[in-house]
Amino acid sequence: MLKGGILNPQIAKVLADTGHMDTIVVSDAGLPMPLQVERIDLAWKPNEPRYLPVLDEIMSGIVVEKVILAEELKTVSPEMHKEILKRLEGIEVEYVEHVELKEMTKSARAIIRTGEFTPYPSIILVAGCAY
Repeated sequence: MLKGGILNPQIAKVLADTGHMDTIVVSDAGLPMPLQVERIDLAWKPNEPRYLPVLDEIMSGIVVEKVILAEELKTVSPEMHKEILKRLEGIEVEYVEHVELKEMTKSARAIIRTGEFTPYPSIILVAGCAY
């Protein structure tokens, strides 16, 4: 039994299998989940688990060289936007329209869905290289 870190075996495997330039999505509760993408659904009730702690743990497990966020996040959920940016120091941030972000999720290695009810925080993490 693991004594710490990510205990969810599905998440641990996805992170271990992730290579340079692969993408992983950490989403709110409402993001549509493409059928062809591995779904890791952590949501069990509104706002549980919260988005930011899940994002923090995922980012602690992989190298992230770039992220993609929805442009709408800036105006619709500015406080969440601010909190996300705090976690991205030194990481390139790209903004796209939410419709485009949803389309981009179709090529993700996996989508990790939280119970977050704040609009538009879904993020595409582009894996970097550890060396």
